[in-house]
Amino acid sequence: MVDSVVIPAGERSGATGSVRRSRKSTGQFGALGLQLADPRVEASVLGLLESVEAELRAAVASADPLVTEAARHLVDAGGKRFRPLLVALGAQFGDPTGPQVVPAAVVMELTHLATLYHDDVMDEAAVRRGAPSANSRWTNSVAILVGDYLFARAADLAADLGTEAVRLQARTFARLVHGQIAETVGPRDGQDPVDHYLHVIAGKTGSLIATSARFGGLFGQASVEHTEALAAYGETIGVAFQLSDDLLDIASESVQSGKTPGTDLREGVPTLPVLYALASDDSDAASVRLREILATGPIVDDDLHAEALGLLRESPALKRARETVRSYAEDARGQLAPLPGGATRRALESLCDFIADRTS
Repeated sequence: MVDSVVIPAGERSGATGSVRRSRKSTGQFGALGLQLADPRVEASVLGLLESVEAELRAAVASADPLVTEAARHLVDAGGKRFRPLLVALGAQFGDPTGPQVVPAAVVMELTHLATLYHDDVMDEAAVRRGAPSANSRWTNSVAILVGDYLFARAADLAADLGTEAVRLQARTFARLVHGQIAETVGPRDGQDPVDHYLHVIAGKTGSLIATSARFGGLFGQASVEHTEALAAYGETIGVAFQLSDDLLDIASESVQSGKTPGTDLREGVPTLPVLYALASDDSDAASVRLREILATGPIVDDDLHAEALGLLRESPALKRARETVRSYAEDARGQLAPLPGGATRRALESLCDFIADRTS
């Protein structure tokens, strides 16, 4: 999933981990390419995110010290706050000072964090956000139960926001589960693998980002039209972000992607460029050889891995995947049309530009 404003642990201070509000550290929200040209909008967004950080820690506290420690594990690891960011930006189209905006952002981030605990168990991950994963530190059973606890805390907070929030959070959770099941089971007989993959991403990633943007509009009391536009934008930009991460795993150096290039290839994860390559009927030697290697599944041999990565970087499949990412980014831009012009809309558009350019 996209685990993508950036608030690294090293940029927090104090017991609550509040954001150091210097332009040097937060500036243009550089890791997302987000351009907040209006100082008032930037101050509003940063203030909301600072409050979210404090509320997150309060929300995961438990009478059981072990539960508190395990539940705070990923919160304290830092990471990114893309979903609260979209809540904060969406609220700018109404009243960002509304009392329910911060709790809404916390509900979204808690839901996201819960999925990460479960993902790490399913993926047998040893590391998350540069720290030992909860499952490797406490066991799979504890990680699963802590994920359940975070889902419960999110639902509890959503109840304070009203019936509509509970319904939206529950339906989003259902889509997340359906997306995960679809990924686990794989394409059904006769189902196109690319269509299946895009469906999985829309469920696992796009759904929660869509609800985050919707929550921003809803609890900032924006108009229905603007709230619907935000939700549509969130779904599409969420898919675009995940697809661009797929490309970065292949096309970038580790300093850009944050992980060793070709990790998905080594683990046999069928990302969009790989699916396009496997579906290709190109008869040139490079394309044929690439299909031969990819068809074997996880590529653990170092020499074969290096060969496949080199072939994929030069393949028509990667070019096609880049075009797909750009198409999603442009679709997301178009979905912003009902929103009024100004600094916030331009900021959302800057995310589209960033996604389109980061994999070029």
